[in-house]
This record gives sequence, C-alpha cells and structure tokens, in this order.
Amino acid sequence: MIDTAQAFGVDIGGSGIKAAPVDLTIGDFAEPRKKILTPEHSTPEAVGAVVKQLLDRFEVSDDVPVGVAFPAPVKPDRPLSFMANLDQAWVGTNVQDVLSDACGRPVSVVNDADAAGLAEVQYGAAKGQKGLVIATTLGTGIGTALIYNGVLIPNSELGHLILDGKDAEKYAASSVRDRKKLSYKKWAGRLTKYYRLLEHYFSPDFFVVGGGVSRMSEKFLPHIKIDTPIVAAKLRNQAGIVGAAYQADLQQKHLG
Repeated sequence: MIDTAQAFGVDIGGSGIKAAPVDLTIGDFAEPRKKILTPEHSTPEAVGAVVKQLLDRFEVSDDVPVGVAFPAPVKPDRPLSFMANLDQAWVGTNVQDVLSDACGRPVSVVNDADAAGLAEVQYGAAKGQKGLVIATTLGTGIGTALIYNGVLIPNSELGHLILDGKDAEKYAASSVRDRKKLSYKKWAGRLTKYYRLLEHYFSPDFFVVGGGVSRMSEKFLPHIKIDTPIVAAKLRNQAGIVGAAYQADLQQKHLG
C-alpha cells in the first residue's frame, strides 16, 4: 500500500464493494479505489471474502487500521437485528467479528451513513461546524448521521420518522422522486416537510445533504424552505470509504 495512506476504508453496498487507502491528512484516496460487485448471494462468508480480496489487492500491512462502512446499524457487542440490502444470513451475526475473522485481522465497522457524516464533518461540507450536524443521504431510502461537536452519535435511523402517516423515506427519498416522476421543485416541497420535522425534534445547527442526488443540489436545495443552514455534501461517493478509514484510525488510537 502506498506510503501516504494512514488507513484503509471499505464501503459495502448492495450492488458493489469499494475500497481504497486513505490519506487522513487531506481526507482523500491515496490511490484510486477498486470495486468488486457484491456477490449475488451476499452472505457473510461471501462478502467477507471480497473484503479480504480487496485488502490483498492493495497489500495492506497488518499495522494499518481498516474500517468498513456497512449498510445497517452496527454495535460491536451485539448481533445484527435486521438487514435490508444484503443476504438475510447477516441477521443475528456480530458484523465486526465476522469481517475481522474473514480478514484475519481487527476490522472496525461503522454504519454507512455514519461513515459519510463523519467524513463530511472532518473533511467536507461541515468541517469546523460546531453544535449538532445532521448529515442525510438521499437515495433508495434516507440515511442519517448525528454528529455533535465532532463526536458521532451512532446508528440513528431518522429516515424512519413518521411523516404524513408513513416512514419519511417512503415519502421523501430520492427513489420516491424517481418513481413518482416528481420535478425537483415539487420534491423539494416534500424534503421541506422532512427537514422541518428534524428541526422540530432535534434543533440542529447544520444539515448536510449527501447521496448521489447531491450532484444535482442546485436543482432542489434552493427550494427547501427551512430555518437551519443546509448544504450539499462535498465528498459524495468517497465519503463512506473516507469516513470508515477515519473511524478505524480513531478506534486504533483509542485502543492503543
């Protein structure tokens, strides 16, 4: 692995598993990322083998912290309670133990939205922001991350707040805009309701909007009418890898 990298990040998704060495001084890839398609039968064994394969491709030495962004709420000392985008065989497993065993080394695991939020606070749109930052990822669903004065409050699932009688993500996610063929301006009306709900319950100081649709932020952000500052994410698809690597480095220093 290249010398300018201090950590290694992996982002596990339903369709692809991406990884890269990360230069934590600048919050960017130290080498171009590599991607392997998520196995059709995305069992713990199959996904763990792909993560190990990516570590081997980059020749990641044993002393380098490895972080994984994972598409579910994760607690290292508890079994996984549900899984949406990978094989149901993950339910009941200890994700950190599964991936550490597969890789033959300690692996730090963090929820994928939390990883993206951490990256935006440390290196991106919310860098230097004090108070409560709520980072959201708008895609198939709505992922959220809560960061207070730079400290992650893990495993928030605020896409499942009830809005207009249903899960908020079923009302305001990017996939809803696609499915209902809403204009960006009309979709922004739905997003306004969602972000006002977050304002009501959490009184945040700053919102960051990520997900692939953040590339089109100029089409909908100006139409979201809320009191809290709201900006588009900067790291976009790099955020999961960078945030996972950052969290792994923090964890290794804490344990050391």
